[in-house]
Amino acid sequence: MSSNTDHLGRPIVAITGIGLVTSLGQGIKDNWAALTAGRSGIHPITRFPTDHLSTTISGTVDFLASSNKGASALTYELAELAAREAVSGASLNVNDFAGPLFLASPPIELDWHERLSLYDTADLTQPVYERLLAAAREHMRSDTFEASQFGSIADRLSDRFGARGLPITLSTACASGATAIQLGVEAIQRGETSRALAIGADGSATAEALIRFSLLSALSTQNENPEKASKPFSKDRDGFVLAEGGAALVLESLESAKARGAKVLGILKGCGEKADDFHRTRSKPDGSPAIAAVRAAIADAGLHEDEIDYVNAHGTSTPENDKMEHLSLSTVFGERIKQMPISSNKSMIGHTLSAAGAVEAVVSVLTMQHGVIPPTINYDVPDPAIELDVVPNVKRDASVSSVLSNSFGFGGQNACLVMTREPV
Repeated sequence: MSSNTDHLGRPIVAITGIGLVTSLGQGIKDNWAALTAGRSGIHPITRFPTDHLSTTISGTVDFLASSNKGASALTYELAELAAREAVSGASLNVNDFAGPLFLASPPIELDWHERLSLYDTADLTQPVYERLLAAAREHMRSDTFEASQFGSIADRLSDRFGARGLPITLSTACASGATAIQLGVEAIQRGETSRALAIGADGSATAEALIRFSLLSALSTQNENPEKASKPFSKDRDGFVLAEGGAALVLESLESAKARGAKVLGILKGCGEKADDFHRTRSKPDGSPAIAAVRAAIADAGLHEDEIDYVNAHGTSTPENDKMEHLSLSTVFGERIKQMPISSNKSMIGHTLSAAGAVEAVVSVLTMQHGVIPPTINYDVPDPAIELDVVPNVKRDASVSSVLSNSFGFGGQNACLVMTREPV
């Protein structure tokens, strides 16, 4: 085994660039300052009317030019900004990345105002169904049609950054961002490429999305104090807060990074995944799929459970998910879990859905780089059934050499990543 290969003889995968956009701001600098200050980006929704909605708060990204142009346009801008920061930060050509692109994004669909506009342009003398078909055929030749296609965002990003090969678009619910990273890692490990661009982006905090998640009783309804609504692992948690964001990582074989003198920000050491076929939204009560995903990631990294210093939790703030995550972590780590630092960025930025796994991977890298663990804010009423050190309310200085980042999604999607500060 050379210094550039891991315990299984595969190329070691380095992280050489990162980019981040959330409701806390654009770029690594602003986001890291806010996260370590324990500042929330959750606020009342102003983008669309919220009359008669149970939830009227969100972590929307309202400061971008495309914030009022629909989910597709905003998702693209979030992805483009994060990827540009990551690629330039890796000292690579932002117009000629020369590697494959893997994008985690929400299923693209037309917003209601676009659907109604489509309907209004149809021939009103025709029956309703024929009228809509005719309008759809007409708009197949327009930007509206392209914007509604699942792979269109990745295609545009591929052209923008000069990616190689067919860009991959994936949607594995809340695990999507971690899955995109895993696909990039595996492409490098198989020797198919020396670098890959993994992106998670989601600008789909629409009225329709809010209604859908409300019907599942998944969202917090604590609207009076938006900044206090997301409270992972607290006894008075009542649901997650819908949010938007984008994150990108440049993944590169360690050999390639060394050869061009790139700064290595961290090592993507291991990936683990496990499907959960129990329910469309609920996790299996015994936590076995999540347990298996955590163990698989640690084993893939060639590490022992005792070598994990910190867990960047999925930590959604829903009653059931937080309980299940505690069960899975306590099963894997045993009594050590009570003293092991575990925090949730979602307490500050909300749940960025398709982007979450990538956002939290970037924050995990920053945690190792700076030796600072961002807190879990709003932890005022501990849950006696969940005994965890959640780094409550205030950041913590700590030497962190390894991180486990969890992503447990609706539909049974579970993906975990292990990152280290050093190759060994």
